[in-house]
Amino acid sequence: MTDQLMVEKQQKSTRTIERKSAATSKGSTKIIVTPDTNLFFDRELSWLDFNARVLSEALNLANPLLERLKFLAIFSNNLDEFFMIHVPGIRDRIQEGSDPHRKKPNIEQRLQNIQNKLIPMLAQHSKCLQDLLPQLSKHGVCLKSHSELTEKQKDSLKAYFENAVFPVLTPLALGPGHPFPYISNLSLSLAVVVRDPETGEDHFARVKVPTRPVLPRLVPIAGETWQFVLLEELVAAHSGRLFPGMEVRACYPFRVTRNADLEFREDAADDLMEMIEEELSKRRFGEVERLELDSSMPVDIRQTIIEELGNLEEAQIYAIDGPLNTADFFPLTSINIPELRDTPFTPGIPSALRGNADMFAAIRQGDILLHHPYQSFGCVTDFLRRAADDPQVLTIKHTLYRTSGDSPIIQALMDAADNGKQVACLVELKARFDEENNIIWARQLEKSGVHVVYGLPGLKTHCKVTLVVRREEDRLRRYLHIGTGNYNPKTAAVYTDIGILTCNPTFGADATDLFNYLTGYSRQRSYKEFLVAPVSLRNGLHDLIERETESHTAENPARITAKMNSLVDPALISSLYAASQKGVQIDLIVRGMCCLRPGVPQLSENIRVVSIVGRFLEHSRVFYFHNSGNEKIYIGSADWMLRNLDRRVEVVVPVHDAEILRTLRDVVLTMPLSDNCQAWDLHPDGTYHRRHPEPGHNRYSIQAKLLTKYAS
Repeated sequence: MTDQLMVEKQQKSTRTIERKSAATSKGSTKIIVTPDTNLFFDRELSWLDFNARVLSEALNLANPLLERLKFLAIFSNNLDEFFMIHVPGIRDRIQEGSDPHRKKPNIEQRLQNIQNKLIPMLAQHSKCLQDLLPQLSKHGVCLKSHSELTEKQKDSLKAYFENAVFPVLTPLALGPGHPFPYISNLSLSLAVVVRDPETGEDHFARVKVPTRPVLPRLVPIAGETWQFVLLEELVAAHSGRLFPGMEVRACYPFRVTRNADLEFREDAADDLMEMIEEELSKRRFGEVERLELDSSMPVDIRQTIIEELGNLEEAQIYAIDGPLNTADFFPLTSINIPELRDTPFTPGIPSALRGNADMFAAIRQGDILLHHPYQSFGCVTDFLRRAADDPQVLTIKHTLYRTSGDSPIIQALMDAADNGKQVACLVELKARFDEENNIIWARQLEKSGVHVVYGLPGLKTHCKVTLVVRREEDRLRRYLHIGTGNYNPKTAAVYTDIGILTCNPTFGADATDLFNYLTGYSRQRSYKEFLVAPVSLRNGLHDLIERETESHTAENPARITAKMNSLVDPALISSLYAASQKGVQIDLIVRGMCCLRPGVPQLSENIRVVSIVGRFLEHSRVFYFHNSGNEKIYIGSADWMLRNLDRRVEVVVPVHDAEILRTLRDVVLTMPLSDNCQAWDLHPDGTYHRRHPEPGHNRYSIQAKLLTKYAS
């Protein structure tokens, strides 16, 4: 499917739902049909608000020092992705006409709005780092400048420079015979000014600082356990070795961020894997989206870089006071100083799975809820491992979007194939920034005899489903794991997610149809209970919201509570507005982007939006509908965004077990609404206000509470 056809399909889908909403509404309820800037927050500015909440955790004095440093690194890493993906997306949506903000303001104004919002945050980030480093040094964790080192330490680092650094450096001059060198995405560089002592002329050169994966950015100081110097400082201190006979006048760090949003033309590809590998090679060469430079860099050098990079807009240039790219400080956050880190915990195990119980027998006794990271993700890997080893298991089918570098999931699938089972794995090669890893996994799985499918043309497969077919007496029984998060043991330790182990026959039938759709030729348009994007999820969610709208009365009030990462889709937001206008009480727990404007009289006065940002990344997607007392809860992989509803394969399923439903309703959806530590309220003007305990009230953190509730 071409890009233009995909856009037209999305726009047609949105218009269809809006017409349906207008046609089926009752009474005097006003349905919002046409997206309007006044009704929707800017998605990129909303994303920056989320990153500001991340930064606030670094500023929070109640957090341990290394955890605060971790949030500074996350903030920086998030901004890299923002400029590589979100900012280029503004241009794409304006060009294709699918942006709810239409063509006003233009891209230049949008970039300026981003910079206006971001500059104060960057100042806070720099100030926080400057405050943290001296405090960390009191505990022996020191980031030193080269000038602070003793002569002995300098000699040791000089030897390291000569042996490990100097051989991989390449000074690149700028002049008539030396065009400005290409600056690759996210590379750290030094702008070096050298003077020729014979002519007295100054010259400009660029030296690329070979950070990871070539060399560590944080260079250990010999003889000191936790003391480091930045690699660019080491290079600058010995830059004379690169320019013999010249006088090095100054060195200034700078860094470029490029558009890394790959454009896959799958309709023209004979081999999807080869096409993705070819596109990956282009990621380093995208258009420049951001230039970061040392705030002390003189105007003339700064202007030279700007001009050579293509005369960037001023709104694309960020002067930084302090080290660039603090995401490279992540290694420091793993230093084992207990008093500087969060208290460790051991994830719990659901009672049905404790001991050496037969896992399949336990699932037959009833559905099992898994709540990560409070409960161990090992339950999921154990499910796959036991399936791989069980002689009664005939088939395993699995979807893989992201996983860890030493994935026990991959190993279990390969072991299952080695054991003679039929194993099929949908490996999503287009998982952003995991494309290379997934290509490696796909090839390893294929070598082990696993049937590997790379995904559907025009769609990313983002659903989280594992299907196990087992022979039992005179029948075959299907066991499933359905989750809200990736099959990644490492992120499962820091992301909050929900999973369910079940042998529900209807779910098994739907999962079989789903995998046939993913691996074969199928135009599957309906499922018994699964809501599957892009075929039924959008309409299914709209119908659930509309049912609450229609059923609401003063005597029988309706209610919607939904937890997700992002709420952006204009059509679903419009449906929520309509429900609010009818009187439906709506609580939304949205961690990241939220384009819905809550609390507006006669529009959204019955809608409350809360964001939780804390030790763990809130990642679960759970949706509750009162349904006239016959309560329904759904879990799944989809946020309420255009991409999830129209451009991805997503699965959302109803919860049938009464105890699990109560737990999800009362714990996962209700408890966060009372949080007064990590909760932020979104106000009608778009600002977020952090909650604090009222005088005389105890602190209440949902994440701390759940650690106590589940973990052992």
